[in-house]
Amino acid sequence: MPRKYSPTFYVGNMATVQVACSPLGGPPREAPRELPREQGAGFRRLSARLRALRPDDSSAARTEIHLLLDQLISENYGAGGGVAPEDVSTLLVQACRLVPLNQNHLVSKVSQLTHHLLNTLQVIVDEQNLDFLLAYTISAIQQCSSWTHVKILQALAALVYGNGSRCQKYLPDLLGKSGLLMKLSDLAQSDPEVRRAAVHCMANLCLSVPGQPYLEEPYQNICFQAFLTILQSPKSPDMDDITFCMLLQNALKGIQSLLNGGKMKLTQTDELGALLAVLKKSMFHGLPGINIEMPTVLYPTPLPQYDGRPPVKLQLPESSASRPTMNRKKRSKIKPRKIQPGEEEEEEESSGEKEAAPVTGVGRGNLHEGSTQSPSSLAVQSLRLDGSGAAGKDGVSSPFSSSSWKRVSSSESDYSDTEGGMQSKMRSYQAKVRQGALACFLSTIKSIEKKVLYGYWSAFVSDTPELGSPQSVSLMTLTLKDPSPKTRACALQALSAILEGSKQFLSVAEDTSDHRRAFTPFSVMIASSIRELHRCLLLALVAESSSQTLTQIIKCLANLVSNSPYNRLKLSLLTKVWNQIKPYVRHKDVNVRVSSLTLLGAIVSTHAPLPEVQLLLQQPCSSGLSNSDSATPHLSPPDWWKKAPAGPFLEEASVSSPTGSSEPCWLIRLCISTVVLPKEDSCSGSDAGCAAGSTYMPSPMRLEALQVLAHLAKGYFSVAQVYLMELAEVICKCMGEADPSIQLHGAKLLEELGTGLIQQYKPDSTLAPEQRVPVTLVVLFWTMMLSGPLPRALQNAEHPTLQASACDALSSILPEAFSSLRSDWQILCITVLLGLNDSKNRLVKAAASRALGVYVLFPCLRQDVIFVADTANAILMSLQDKSLNVRAKAAWSLGNLTDTLIVNMETPDPSFQEEFSGLLLLKMLRSAIEASKDKDKVDAQQNLVFVR
Repeated sequence: MPRKYSPTFYVGNMATVQVACSPLGGPPREAPRELPREQGAGFRRLSARLRALRPDDSSAARTEIHLLLDQLISENYGAGGGVAPEDVSTLLVQACRLVPLNQNHLVSKVSQLTHHLLNTLQVIVDEQNLDFLLAYTISAIQQCSSWTHVKILQALAALVYGNGSRCQKYLPDLLGKSGLLMKLSDLAQSDPEVRRAAVHCMANLCLSVPGQPYLEEPYQNICFQAFLTILQSPKSPDMDDITFCMLLQNALKGIQSLLNGGKMKLTQTDELGALLAVLKKSMFHGLPGINIEMPTVLYPTPLPQYDGRPPVKLQLPESSASRPTMNRKKRSKIKPRKIQPGEEEEEEESSGEKEAAPVTGVGRGNLHEGSTQSPSSLAVQSLRLDGSGAAGKDGVSSPFSSSSWKRVSSSESDYSDTEGGMQSKMRSYQAKVRQGALACFLSTIKSIEKKVLYGYWSAFVSDTPELGSPQSVSLMTLTLKDPSPKTRACALQALSAILEGSKQFLSVAEDTSDHRRAFTPFSVMIASSIRELHRCLLLALVAESSSQTLTQIIKCLANLVSNSPYNRLKLSLLTKVWNQIKPYVRHKDVNVRVSSLTLLGAIVSTHAPLPEVQLLLQQPCSSGLSNSDSATPHLSPPDWWKKAPAGPFLEEASVSSPTGSSEPCWLIRLCISTVVLPKEDSCSGSDAGCAAGSTYMPSPMRLEALQVLAHLAKGYFSVAQVYLMELAEVICKCMGEADPSIQLHGAKLLEELGTGLIQQYKPDSTLAPEQRVPVTLVVLFWTMMLSGPLPRALQNAEHPTLQASACDALSSILPEAFSSLRSDWQILCITVLLGLNDSKNRLVKAAASRALGVYVLFPCLRQDVIFVADTANAILMSLQDKSLNVRAKAAWSLGNLTDTLIVNMETPDPSFQEEFSGLLLLKMLRSAIEASKDKDKVDAQQNLVFVR
């Protein structure tokens, strides 16, 4: 049996209370007059009156305490301004000392006050007062009547929130074999509200605080098994649906806290499989038209072992929305989800409880769920729920956003008592269960290895269904059919987490040839999943109207594009993505525009260069815009898109066309205009990153546009070289700005352009001479750079990352162009690099050392004895640096220096050999021998030196 606590509070008959210096047994006090409404004034006045009370046996004092507690509970605290946390703790301790445990009504009221103040004022009780309050609360549960347990447990949950590390000595009595919380949360508990409140306490105990010790592993396992049992158990007959939803939410939050803060490792296959099974079931909790039966444990398998949907009638192939060939002309009819007048809003904080675990954000928003009838088109029917409608805009900034603190809501006035109001309330709670399951699933994804996660791929990512068979339920089912935009966004974020880093797993996919075999190869199954993901995400893209969810769809598409092996897949996947994302770069929401540029950057960087993307970059600017435009009500197309002809999406045949359009590349023009042109209108509230008074587009858009340009220069230089001088102006403008991030991305673009020019002039290049950029133009390009802000960036010691990036850019100069530069520009480059090699910043020093290793190979410099000797001394000095990265770069440069010396030795002119110091050559040899004993990264470079 758990021990009982006896702190300094009264457990006998009701002790009467009197105010100090007041007549004993005097008349009861009058009700206090209305208090001033200044911040915290009412609380301070009531608190002073409560602290002035002393234990006594007067019945009038009981009334006094009741009145004060009622007034403290009903006081409007606003945002908690003017109330100090220590004052709240002191008040609660005083209230507990005044109320004996045999007075159930007063104990219930004190518990309600504790819960209300700690939640409303966002107070975490200090350790000294916490010890007293916990002892009082635990004793109250043990001694008071059962009808008070819900209020007491709510107070306990508020006390332990954020204080788990300070509750260690009470854990045996709370979570032990016969602990209070274990008993009250057991399936045998007759009162469902008590059971829910006990699980809420356990979830709050599992919440971690950074920098403080966490629950010991035995208690973690106890809580995990308790939460898992709750999620696996069906709803008991005596529990209403809303209470059951709140019970599931608390269990999910508890597991999420264990995975996030407690770093709990799911090492056992059965343990992980059991969790994934209940999470998948909870993901679809209350979703109309979906009722899945899951096994107790999911086992890793590459095949769809479990069919998630109940048997359904076979549908004719013509009505199956899963066949891309039937949907090509139907997609243009898909209408985005609309918000209809009179739709019910999701109750944002209806549970009246403190969250067990804040997830990725602390904002809160209103979710709109509608009940409008969907259109009758086949494509739309594939997106909608049976009898359910679409959702409106979601006002949250993150799909897993939640508030850590919630106000007390003892009533259900947010919903009407009508049947429609209760249905809306029920849908809200069910949606929160789905969101909690998805948030917990995301934490699970992050807590296990990718190779383990991909064993469950088929359970959460569906492939193309066989003809006549039902579509298996997956994360895409939620993305397409869930009426809540927040839930859809949560599903997309979980899917993005699965796709992130999946390149190696997806690389086995292949469907370039028709497989006619008795079995389906694993590579074909993965390719089928990739095609289905493309199809479903593009359907979701056209149907979505919530800007926040739309952003998540595009980010998920970018993850999919970055990791898919398009060189092993049939053509047209990227073409469909390309044509449907084009209009969204002009969306009214800046986050959608930024994510659209991210997706375009993923397309031009994945497996570059791809012939399909090469043709997309050369296609007419207006191709494939008409249908996407009709599905995007917020589109404001730029000038060169206004003449877009009506017509279907670009067909597969156009991808394989041997001739390309001679029109300019619209993507490069878009990125250049985004970076350098003023914004079209005033910076709206949704334009995050748009500085006050700024005349340009928001900074995130400009940075993303610069990254797209860098990807194009790296993968498709033949397209970017047409705009070489325009891009030079863009670089000069960016590197001349005050924002270091804009400068840095400008330097990265310069490096990619310089590298592309070098690739064209390599001896093994297959490019025809007439297709190369003329050397004279390259000289003009670098003259513009050196006469612009590049030298200032090289000397900007306040931003070493920018300096290092500028060094890398300077090392990408074409040797043929360098020899044609004016001598003062050449001297500037050499002098700056030799100077930066002495930098105290290791990043800058490594970049300068590498750049010198590039310059020492230039034909116009390798005969210069002074330069070669200075470079040799600089490299030898860098070989002694403490940084491994600097030594590795210096070792690589030493190898290039060796190549230069060998070439000079083979020349008939002996002047270089005569002038070059033999002592310096000996130092080089000794340094190479010494460096060969260094780390493998440096040793490998020295082996190359000896081979040379």
